[in-house]
Amino acid sequence: MADLGLAALFAVFIWWFSTGLILLLDGLPRGTFRWSLVVSSLLAVAALLAMAHTASRADTASTYCAFTCALLVWGWHELSFLTGWITGPRRVAQSPGVRGLRRLWQALQAILWHELGIVAVGVAVVALAWNAPNPVGAWTFVVLWAMRTSAKINLFLGVRNLSEEFLPPHIAYLQSYFRRRAVNLFFPLAVSAATAALSWMVTQALEPGVAPERALALTLAGTMLALGILEHWLLVLPIPAAALWGWAMRQRRRAGLPDGAALAPVPIERRRAEDAHVAPAR
Repeated sequence: MADLGLAALFAVFIWWFSTGLILLLDGLPRGTFRWSLVVSSLLAVAALLAMAHTASRADTASTYCAFTCALLVWGWHELSFLTGWITGPRRVAQSPGVRGLRRLWQALQAILWHELGIVAVGVAVVALAWNAPNPVGAWTFVVLWAMRTSAKINLFLGVRNLSEEFLPPHIAYLQSYFRRRAVNLFFPLAVSAATAALSWMVTQALEPGVAPERALALTLAGTMLALGILEHWLLVLPIPAAALWGWAMRQRRRAGLPDGAALAPVPIERRRAEDAHVAPAR
């Protein structure tokens, strides 16, 4: 039991620290992004190779290694998105007054390449480890994928806290695709489904006779699911999520950037080009 508690603490720490590190790197001058992405890409490739190597090894060290590798791969996706390197074909704010399916289509265009990249890597990770003796890397990646997708849907449909402070100025236009409201109908469904899945994972991890490595894998992946549920609640509760990573956001303040970057105005020429379905000039 103590070992599982330590595993949960390890998962919480690496989630908190890796998220802060990404925010810190994204707050540095844009000239540093290239090197951050090069190092992150190399780490992601090494992590995929290590995940493939440890998938057949059902021992404690391999379980921790595969879990950490999944976070490294996920971190590459997050960094490539927040630096603006991989987002989508639409790089302007939402057109004024759009609703319904057109609003949805514009929102998808804004993040399309990022989402397709996650799908491609996710398929590879699942193929590598899902049915392997050590599946924690695939479990962790799928949990992160599901919870982040759910969070994006909730931001699109509307929540109280939009977390604009995490968007750097170069992708501040994404704020226009968010909607602020107390809550939406999808939120309770998403949180209930995630909570039910977490309850099942906890039950399985604590079941008498379960293999120690399986219990460890369930604990690590389940902790990430619990953190994803926490992130969902932070979308609707009056709690400033950015306070968790004040040390990482400090670089933006030193550079004179506000915590919540105001939506950058879009030149009228670019709006007209977008409305005419012509790629706007950069």
